[in-house]
Amino acid sequence: MRRLHLELTRIIERDPYVATVGSVFGSNIGSTSNTGRFFIGLKPHDQREASAIQIVNRLRPQLAKVEGVVLYLQPAQDITVGGRIARAAFQYTLQDSNVAELAEWSKKMLDKMRTLPQIVDAASDLLSNAPQLKISINRDQASRFGISAQAIDDTLNDAYGQRQITQYFTQLNTYWIILEILPELQSSLESLDRLYVKSPLTGAAVPLSAVVDADSYKVGPLSINHQGQFPASTLSFNLRAGVALGEAVDAITGAARDIGMPNSVIGTFQGNAQAFQSSLSSEPALVAAALVVVYIILGMLYESFIHPLTILSTLPSAGIGALLALNLGHMDLSVIGIIGIILLIGIVKKNGIMLVDFAIVAERERNLSPVVAIREACLLRFRPILMTTAAALLAGLPMMFGHGTGSEMRRPLGYSMVGGLALSQLLTLYTTPVVYLYLARLQAWMQRGTQRRAPRAEAASAIAAE
Repeated sequence: MRRLHLELTRIIERDPYVATVGSVFGSNIGSTSNTGRFFIGLKPHDQREASAIQIVNRLRPQLAKVEGVVLYLQPAQDITVGGRIARAAFQYTLQDSNVAELAEWSKKMLDKMRTLPQIVDAASDLLSNAPQLKISINRDQASRFGISAQAIDDTLNDAYGQRQITQYFTQLNTYWIILEILPELQSSLESLDRLYVKSPLTGAAVPLSAVVDADSYKVGPLSINHQGQFPASTLSFNLRAGVALGEAVDAITGAARDIGMPNSVIGTFQGNAQAFQSSLSSEPALVAAALVVVYIILGMLYESFIHPLTILSTLPSAGIGALLALNLGHMDLSVIGIIGIILLIGIVKKNGIMLVDFAIVAERERNLSPVVAIREACLLRFRPILMTTAAALLAGLPMMFGHGTGSEMRRPLGYSMVGGLALSQLLTLYTTPVVYLYLARLQAWMQRGTQRRAPRAEAASAIAAE
């Protein structure tokens, strides 16, 4: 492990954009002794021309040339939701009460994931092919010497279990005394010939190899992780360049269905992938709820069921503009991009509010026709609409074109704001008056129908009274 770590470190250090490299391996990091972790620090943005993911893609083929070890690289995430330590950025976990069945289907799922074009660096934390040493007690032979199974178990624990037998106290510190055989003897089966168990019948020392049978040809899991009290295997993966997380989630879900995974094996996404699934399932309901609340508030404000729709008609153009800007900027619809779209709901609808509010007041207080009222609103509110939109749009430009540390997180917000405001400003100046006039005609038609029904109802009630 030390030799392989040094070889990997030398390859990483040769990259011109890498500033620092640190690594740790062994069971002291909360994992098995044959695994380790690297911590790579990159140079500041103004001293390099490549992003973190580009550096990872450049190092991946060089590191793959080292035999006997596999290093999985992933950029540090600005937002992690329930993410766990894994070999890649995203995780897909399989759970099953049967460890053998879990190992079988985990391997099949891993092999299938490695064939998917949407993901790279597919790996599993279930190391099911680790060599094992199985020791069985020969009870017939042990009974001849009167040796109990507990005595054999205690002898093995003393030799290999790092048993703490006492404490050594000094004036400054306390030290545990650990009983074990020499490290050079722990890796050979010949050490069983040099371990002895005292026979209660004869008092003689019996070699441990005489009362046990050793089988070194077994393989099994090196460690078994648990989730929700069930054995679990986590399959981690990274996204291929230009692939969105939603595409990878759909591909993995389809792969689990294609291999015919049984119902006893439960597969769920964890960490950021799980948060992505949850957000997709609840996002339409949240947006719809927000629009309903806005409609109710505007309806109460203007005492109308129709004209709040004029204000809400400005929102589709803002959403389309935000998505087009993100697409032109080669960015995914991330959490920050969704935040920008939600922010647009509050910024963009003020254009419609400024026009509709003026037109409704002009109709009610000065008895103007809808055409004259909305035309006067467009003339008088054109300047403040442009001023407020320009102020919000210019505030998003630094985030859109900014560079430096953390700019990857802020840029989707700038793109969604600038794109949504620009397109909505171009369209709503022309569409909002048209929508207002058509809805005003609809409202007048509905009122005329109500007035025609009212006299008929009065006449019918008079005839009934006669």
